[in-house]
Amino acid sequence: MARSFHIETFGCQMNEADSGIISRILLEAGFHRSEGEEDAGVILLNTCAVRENAVEKIGNLLQHLKGAKRRRRSLLVGVLGCVPQHLREELFGRFPAVDFIAGPDTYRRLPSLIASAGCGSRPALLDFDPTETYEGVGQVRKSPVSAFIPVMRGCNNMCAFCVVPFTRGRERSQPLGMVVEEARGLAAAGYREITLLGQNVNSYSDPLSGADFPELLGAVAMAAPDLRIRFTTSHPKDISPRLVETIARNPNICRQVHLPVQSGSDRVLRLMNRGHGVEDYLEKIRIIRRALPGVSLSTDIIAGFPGESEEDHRATLELLRTVRYDSAFMFHYSSREGTLAARTLEDDVPEAVKKRRLQEIIELQQSVSLELHRELVGTEVEVLAESESRRSSFRLLGRTDEGQAVVFDRGECVPGDLVRVRVDSATSATLSGRRTGLIRAFLS
Repeated sequence: MARSFHIETFGCQMNEADSGIISRILLEAGFHRSEGEEDAGVILLNTCAVRENAVEKIGNLLQHLKGAKRRRRSLLVGVLGCVPQHLREELFGRFPAVDFIAGPDTYRRLPSLIASAGCGSRPALLDFDPTETYEGVGQVRKSPVSAFIPVMRGCNNMCAFCVVPFTRGRERSQPLGMVVEEARGLAAAGYREITLLGQNVNSYSDPLSGADFPELLGAVAMAAPDLRIRFTTSHPKDISPRLVETIARNPNICRQVHLPVQSGSDRVLRLMNRGHGVEDYLEKIRIIRRALPGVSLSTDIIAGFPGESEEDHRATLELLRTVRYDSAFMFHYSSREGTLAARTLEDDVPEAVKKRRLQEIIELQQSVSLELHRELVGTEVEVLAESESRRSSFRLLGRTDEGQAVVFDRGECVPGDLVRVRVDSATSATLSGRRTGLIRAFLS
């Protein structure tokens, strides 16, 4: 039992990839994976600290595990990732169920950490390693269709609201050749799609040659021409004409760009230490749309940042109307201890005002998304089938090249098939339709 483990993953796609790395490290150390927490001797929570509600979710689960530990005395619980790096040993005091903690740069040492915890100590591994990229470790992947490849880790931008530089450390990148070989290997194994990951992926720099992200993206696209290629997350300052030209030149790079803006107010952007203004951002949008007709754009928005006025909020709504994003990740501001904003700015927007502004942002974005999706009703789209629909085993869920979610009748299709779907209806989140043809079968 003690050599079995179960991982619960919270937060971003990088955490999903890290959970695959953790699984590979533990399997090679002689552990085995359990189907659920009930059968596991070690339960690992791979955590996110970007927003307070994410930390609250983890706290609720740890309260549940406190009861499980009373019933199973040998059960070990470890908290990994950004929350322990942020809260450090304070976690032990707040949550008695926690037996050990480890930050994102220490996963190679997890087997020995678990052994120490099994002997009764409450060990912590929270070192930053400025060279750790988990080169050569590999991942245990959940999906046979799509895969994440972390190409760089950490962030140097120091946005005022963001805890990532304090939990993930400074930027460092995988060698370009390693990334290209991993992409080739995934294509040979039958994967249909990869996503190149980084907290600030466009700041990639090959540690051997200095090659930048456009060079990496182009090299991967050429090495694996049958793979759909996505990338995330980007900072506006790193979107260059060369990057956009690379996307335009390679048909297997998806026409989808996630470009967080956070606010439509120049004043708030300065307070956020974003390093760009609204007009700078809009010029990047114009460059992208000129080179990539039909491109899908998404963003991140924070409502109620310290000092945000009603005028600032209206500027954000106006930006949403101007750009017309296909989708957005929208949140109200959550102060994170240690960040520039927490140290220097008063969290002075009342909670009720934050929530009201966020709701206005959500309602506007949903209306724009619905309008854009309705324009696709009656058209045919290419869809990569990814999984069964949550609502019906007779339907599959997939995504277009531009990233729109599409639900369609299953028929003889399986996840991994590339199909043609006629869109019959749309919501702000999903397209729905019927399959009209098979473009390429999975593993064909």
